[in-house]
Amino acid sequence: MSVCKAMAVSPTPKSANNSALAGAALLPPSFQPELPLAVALSGGADSTALLWACVQRWPGQVRAVHIHHGLQDAANLFEAHCRALCEQWQVPLVVCKVNARHEAGQSPEDAARRARYLALSESVHQHPDLQGVKHIALAQHADDQVETLLLALSRGAGLPGLACMPSLWIRDGLQWHRPFLSLPGAKLRECLVQAGVSWIEDPTNQDEQFTRNRIRAQLLPALERAFPQFRETFARSASHAAEAQEILNDVAQADLAGVMEGGMPSIKALQMMSSARQSLVLRHWLKVQHQTTPSAAQLAELLSQIASCITRGHQLHLKVGRGYVRREGAGLTWTAES
Repeated sequence: MSVCKAMAVSPTPKSANNSALAGAALLPPSFQPELPLAVALSGGADSTALLWACVQRWPGQVRAVHIHHGLQDAANLFEAHCRALCEQWQVPLVVCKVNARHEAGQSPEDAARRARYLALSESVHQHPDLQGVKHIALAQHADDQVETLLLALSRGAGLPGLACMPSLWIRDGLQWHRPFLSLPGAKLRECLVQAGVSWIEDPTNQDEQFTRNRIRAQLLPALERAFPQFRETFARSASHAAEAQEILNDVAQADLAGVMEGGMPSIKALQMMSSARQSLVLRHWLKVQHQTTPSAAQLAELLSQIASCITRGHQLHLKVGRGYVRREGAGLTWTAES
């Protein structure tokens, strides 16, 4: 097993003032969160650079939240490093320990991501040291965005997947920011090295059994050689997909309002739509009202069953997302898996 080591990188910069300017300069002018601001801090290079930059720009107005997943032996080392870093920079730190073990049929990455976002949200809403925080900053950068797009393409994703990660969105009453999406990861590490700031190298980032790591190790260097501007062009494509998806969301919301009867999507109203329009409405209904996403196969079967509902006695009971869609009278309901 690889050993996770804290890396003391590079000497102290020539000037502390120059270091501060370099850190704050990483943040785009458009990033103007309401203060105080919470920064998700893993202890890796990207989140360390984000915390460093935010502390330089808004001294005394930044809080850090570290999620302890407990998924690897080095987890305690990550926490210790974050505590030392925040003590050095005089940043209040909240540590949340979560159970991020994945369930059968769920990817480890997805389980960890869900646990992380839930813990961040609950911490901001409940922890006294984060009182007044309404904005959270995350450290995903341009390389992460490219990896996300390539993963989406490899899985045959539609527009929501191709839109990749937004730079700003609202969830659980909080505003979430990704201010580094236009910067490559190498730029963040370069700035940390020049400033003499250390970080933790996650040994799992070198494990190519994970698809994202194979993309990072094999595809990104090839893209760099063949298409040096690939980060910008891929980001532009993702932006186009996001704009198109936003329009479809508006259409889906209007269509959903038109098929709702008694608090449920009406089967008869759905049957009057084209298959593509039904798919759009049902995805929107499941995502917005039930926070679940059907697979392509599940959605195709649901459409088939809806088309077959031509008699009152036709029953419908399908596994969809993290629960089940059932027929209830003239409409559809969804209940979470118990």
